[in-house]
Amino acid sequence: MNMRSIWWLALAFTLTWIWLEWTQFTAQKTQKTLETSTAQEVPVASQNAVVSATNPAVGTDVPGANVGGIQNNAVPVIQNGIMQGQRIHVSTDTLDIIIDTNGGDIRDAKLLKYGASDDHSQPFHLMSDTGPLVYMAQNGLATQKQAKLPAPTHKSVYQTTQTRYEMTGDTLVVPLTWSQDGVTVTKSYTFTKGKYLVDVSYKVENATQESWTGSLYSQLVRNRYNPDDNFMMYTYTGPVLYDGNAEEKYVKHSFDDLNTQAVSGRNVTGGWAAMIQQYFLTALVPSQDAQNSYYAKPLGDDRYAVGLVEPLVEVAPGQSQTMTSQLFIGPESQNLLAEIAPGLELTIDYGILTFLAEPLFWLLDKIHSVVGNWGVAIILLTLMIKLVFYKLSETSYRSMARLKKFQPKLAQLKENYGDDKAIFQQKMMKLYKEEKINPLGGCLPILIQMPVFIALYWVLLYSVEMRHAPFMLWIDDLSAQDPYFILPVIMGVTMYIQQKLNPSAMMDEMQQKVMKMLPFIFTIFFLWFPAGLVLYWVVNNILSVAQQWYITKKIEASDEK
Repeated sequence: MNMRSIWWLALAFTLTWIWLEWTQFTAQKTQKTLETSTAQEVPVASQNAVVSATNPAVGTDVPGANVGGIQNNAVPVIQNGIMQGQRIHVSTDTLDIIIDTNGGDIRDAKLLKYGASDDHSQPFHLMSDTGPLVYMAQNGLATQKQAKLPAPTHKSVYQTTQTRYEMTGDTLVVPLTWSQDGVTVTKSYTFTKGKYLVDVSYKVENATQESWTGSLYSQLVRNRYNPDDNFMMYTYTGPVLYDGNAEEKYVKHSFDDLNTQAVSGRNVTGGWAAMIQQYFLTALVPSQDAQNSYYAKPLGDDRYAVGLVEPLVEVAPGQSQTMTSQLFIGPESQNLLAEIAPGLELTIDYGILTFLAEPLFWLLDKIHSVVGNWGVAIILLTLMIKLVFYKLSETSYRSMARLKKFQPKLAQLKENYGDDKAIFQQKMMKLYKEEKINPLGGCLPILIQMPVFIALYWVLLYSVEMRHAPFMLWIDDLSAQDPYFILPVIMGVTMYIQQKLNPSAMMDEMQQKVMKMLPFIFTIFFLWFPAGLVLYWVVNNILSVAQQWYITKKIEASDEK
């Protein structure tokens, strides 16, 4: 195998990789109707200490016995097939939240420190129960079917003393109350200044003569809709579950997978459940010491739930008890997530190359802390990677330079023996042996470097730090495509120049035509790539061209002496 064929295989591999990403993306993009008419299923507490979240009627309204229902004085509104009550507006320095008294759910969430995709001056709208996006955080108390005392679920109506809360100190508590048959429950959301982690608590006061038993459950509900999906670059949107004790700790359960097989009754000590998308996530984080039961399932009408049920709690007559959990609504920031729960940083999904991607991001972050510009940091990181692999690249380029030097001889062999491939291969290998040329000399260094390049690709694609980060001149967002397509064109030109530096005599006419088209094809692909990714490829190509040109000239000069 000669160097030209190896280059062809390497480029074919890259095209195949892009094609696979595109087909995986389109497979996930099947859209269903967004109109719904049924409420979400309420988990039911079991007899065991760990609650079972299973139910044979998946996607139907099957509440537990004696759950708190809608109160007579409530006037519900149906929006998007979802029942709405009184809305409570909560403002902190990081979040703008809407809580609905129907269920006490978080129905709407905006991230104040992150701009919207289409208008950077507006906050990013992560959650909503109106419009095409349905994305909510729900929780409640589940009881056993034979329980005598009721409990409020995510379909019960709470009472509130005010409809607007604004943070003025370090914390902000938003209480909601529910009362029925001698059982009073105070559900509270506690927001902390500068944080995206919300504490959720249920204080149960039992004023009856019977013991009350129930379990705190939490779930995230959303549909497939994601306005930020990019058809050129597939990124996962959907549920994930984490079990720190399992062999496969972090598991994605895609919407399509859940349609085939739901997850139920997965008992885990600690763990967490989340809904993720590019750059942002919501996560349910229960007590890490308790054994919790996790589930993920379709609810019908293009809506899906991922959630957990915590251990059963008993409240004696005349006593009270508080159950707590946590909810994260925010960005996929490695430093932030690692402090909240074990493994939560894995939601920044670098795939099988995580072991390479994480140190690359760490280095990129350190460079940024010095230079203060993510674009400059990408350039410097690319330069450092090229320096690390300089010797390997030098070996590759020397091999290509020697092959180029003997192109006339190879061309003559092709002319003389091209019709007989067996003889041609023998003559060519004999020439390689006589001239001490290793046809694989340029291949192995490239293959060794390829995982690093792909890992950096995922770092740049998944790092929320790149989102809306300006570089210079016309590039004001490294996560968005170049508005004037200047960087993709430069990338295509550098790729064309690099081709000209490579030997091509051993390619047939069809291969040469295809190779000439590749810079144009890659330029078209890169038109939709984020500017940060294109910047990396441009810098890498420029450095590669400079290195290859220098080595080629050096070899040519030594031959003339």
